[in-house]
Amino acid sequence: MSNETAKTYVVVGAGTAGSILTRRLLGAGHEVILLEAGGTDLNPAIHQVSRLGELWHSPEDWDYFTVPQRHADGRVIHWPRGRVLGGSHALNATIWVRGAAQDYDAWAADGCPGWGWEDVLPWFRALETYVPPAGTVPGGSRGTDGPVPVVQDYPLNPVFASIIEAAEEVGVPYNEDYNGGTLDGVSQQQINVRDGRRFNTWMAYVKPVEDHPRLSLRTGVLLQRVLVEDGRAVGVAVLPLTDPGAAPEEIRADEVVLCAGALDSPKILLRSGIGPAAHLADVGVPVVHDLPGVGANLHDHLLAPVIAEATARTIEHPESDWSVTQTHLFWRSRPDLDAPDTQPIHFSVPMYDEGMEGPMNAFTLHAGLVRPRSRGTVRLTGPGVSDPVELDPNIFDDPRDREALLASLRQAREMVRTRPLAQDWGAEELYPGPQVRTEEEEIAYLHRFVTTYHHQVGTCRMGTGPDAVVSPEDLRVHGIDGLRVVDASVMPRVPSGNTNAPTAMIAERAASLITGGSTTLAAAAAAVGAEG
Repeated sequence: MSNETAKTYVVVGAGTAGSILTRRLLGAGHEVILLEAGGTDLNPAIHQVSRLGELWHSPEDWDYFTVPQRHADGRVIHWPRGRVLGGSHALNATIWVRGAAQDYDAWAADGCPGWGWEDVLPWFRALETYVPPAGTVPGGSRGTDGPVPVVQDYPLNPVFASIIEAAEEVGVPYNEDYNGGTLDGVSQQQINVRDGRRFNTWMAYVKPVEDHPRLSLRTGVLLQRVLVEDGRAVGVAVLPLTDPGAAPEEIRADEVVLCAGALDSPKILLRSGIGPAAHLADVGVPVVHDLPGVGANLHDHLLAPVIAEATARTIEHPESDWSVTQTHLFWRSRPDLDAPDTQPIHFSVPMYDEGMEGPMNAFTLHAGLVRPRSRGTVRLTGPGVSDPVELDPNIFDDPRDREALLASLRQAREMVRTRPLAQDWGAEELYPGPQVRTEEEEIAYLHRFVTTYHHQVGTCRMGTGPDAVVSPEDLRVHGIDGLRVVDASVMPRVPSGNTNAPTAMIAERAASLITGGSTTLAAAAAAVGAEG
């Protein structure tokens, strides 16, 4: 690339999307200023996936909470989000799920041409080095030489083997590879680990080139706002995370790319005066550009726990266990659906929520909703970085979400009663518990204990309609030159599964769109070394 075409990019956020985009921009000859609010990933709990629970409420967690949920007993729900190099991929269970083909075809039909299943599948394949169970061969849709390890070849804790049998007893077939084209069924999870330790996109893409001469990495940096002059983003104003009252520092660049996630990217746009004009006026932010969709369309996957004590056997947790969750299943709550709408996830530990108590020799079958219809908002309460942000997913606003999660809850309760769990492990249901029998009691339980699946999306949705925020052609913010959003916030609808893999796909494809194709599928599949 010639010096005349090289640009300076500010990339905001060193999570999954920001790490991938940074590496690809460097590879295309550009200069990158990568800004991350958190610090380095020194916490040992990050690297051992089984310790992920220790990271919630830690310095590496933004520690967000929703506003009281009017359809869920007025409860506030904790939303962990990563504030560290690696972002939420440093805090999550590293589960790799592409989703259903129908998810992406729905994106294309909803104003995002070029984002259908056949368009995105090559990028998923290019991302992966899939390691299937011993004795099996990857299907043709799986990648085998990409930057991200996707490992399914690890020993199952015995309780998970029994959970698979229990699912089969209630009519859920075993699916050897849920990313191979058919989502339905119960499966061993595919996870991002290398040598038994977490291996996230920060580690794969940026860590090997931290000393790159065209990379400026800054941690502990809080974004105040995007600087916009004459309708164009020209940089950002930043503050030290430790002193948000300090005088802001301006960082100039040719383009700004927000990769701060579904909660923080819309928050930054709103503080920059880009969003619904009436809301901005209400909270004292000067309007730079009236863009109604910013902060709208917030939605999330939901969970509800079924917890059972193992009275006949001890659930072991050997050091070789890479996670306390190793299996999940995809299932349709109604037979007329075109794809699964539930994804229960299973844990070898009791996932007690506030107000719960019980023995530790227990396991959890978390009922899971993955095609929600309810929509909420991200809204400011004031113009400053220290002013609280209102996060309202509007859980159960659409009653069909409650119906689907209730069907999943009942399936999990049925699994506890099957021979592999009730007889072989002596499983006895603790929660909801035998006292919860009627539909009214089950719904009350859902309201009391529904929680997040950690998959918030949609708040800067791509598309072409009046509520769209970014263009599907290049992820530019509508009405503002030199400003893009590349992260889970651009998803028009959440895919049917964990959102990290789709976010990685978006980032790889966005890099190609931004660089005019100089970042190719071949580059996406290239081994990660110190080149670039």
